[in-house]
Amino acid sequence: MAQPKGTVVLAYSGGLDTSCILVWLKEQGYDVIAYLANIGQKEDFEAARKKAVALGAKKVYIEDISREFVEEFIWPAVQANALYEDRYLLGTALARPCIARKLVEIAQKEGAQYVAHGATGKGNDQVRFELTCYALCPNIKVVAPWRLPEFYQRFPGRRELMDYAKKHGIPVPVTPQTPWKAGWNQAPPGLYTKTRDPATSPNTPDVLEIEFERGVPVKVTNAGDGATRCSALELFVYLNDIAGKHGVGRIDIVENRFVGMKSRGIYETPAGTILYHAHLDIEAFTMDREVRKIKQGLALKFSELVYNGFWHSPECEFLRHCIGSSQEGVVGTVRLSVFKGQVYILGRESPRSLYNEELVSMNVQGDYEPADATGFININSLRLKEYHRLQSKVTVKQDE
Repeated sequence: MAQPKGTVVLAYSGGLDTSCILVWLKEQGYDVIAYLANIGQKEDFEAARKKAVALGAKKVYIEDISREFVEEFIWPAVQANALYEDRYLLGTALARPCIARKLVEIAQKEGAQYVAHGATGKGNDQVRFELTCYALCPNIKVVAPWRLPEFYQRFPGRRELMDYAKKHGIPVPVTPQTPWKAGWNQAPPGLYTKTRDPATSPNTPDVLEIEFERGVPVKVTNAGDGATRCSALELFVYLNDIAGKHGVGRIDIVENRFVGMKSRGIYETPAGTILYHAHLDIEAFTMDREVRKIKQGLALKFSELVYNGFWHSPECEFLRHCIGSSQEGVVGTVRLSVFKGQVYILGRESPRSLYNEELVSMNVQGDYEPADATGFININSLRLKEYHRLQSKVTVKQDE
């Protein structure tokens, strides 16, 4: 029997890996407290609780952090139009600091010196979990089994882990292995759990009106049946349902992990996809051009920091403050259609609109004098004329 090592709070999912880790930690002499985070996923948490207790957890926390996840993590990402490498809406990356924050809170409440997680030693999640833990509790000690030789040498593959699970009475999932992670092979349909195949989605679109205040959605109305949602969590869950029904939010990408390797990822972000398009539209409608250019640069850096696990860094806090300030005038309503895997913008209105229909009209001159454009073009062409004049001289000399 191993020497007692104290109490560890394990971020527990109820799956194969963290169930085996729970038993293994007990073998190493730890008292294990299991913590399950409810961020809105459809899961039988009571069954997971019973499973953790049966495997030897001395206490189980099931924490519903879905509302704070939406309000404190997803909404700032919506305001930023956060997108990693032009495609990934950062759903998983946003969830990790939210989950880890509660992990630290429980450890402090229980007087535990250790926290543990089941993230692999090759992925991003280990970085995201641990940077949050160390930022919020510098003295915490992290047990990461998949980085410990005594663990990964004992379990070099799935077969060894499953044998260990069977030995200790841990239910083993029956998941057929398919070589989908190769870049060319199509992902099996069963990987998508939140969205329908667009090919089999409804033949009638849902038309939605989404109201924004300070760049945050505050109300959604379905133009078809009049259904409305106003609270942050209910609004987000409703958009997830509507988007999922129409097959919106699927991506299949190869991304650059922070640890230095490329990986293939299958992601579903149904509500996030709707909100990305809607917010992008109302922001362009209400925000000054030059402010928006600067804000786009900030959003690029914000997305990188979130992906890499630096949510609780001073630079990320600074960016959230700057981006939040830029959203003061991002107010209004966007009307859109959700249909067959796509989001189509249909219209927008805002009391803070910078769009002046008369100013751009061919029928109304307004305060704009067309003749002034001649000087504008001449000034802007000066640099181009000089550049190409010089290039012509260089070319002539080279030909001589």
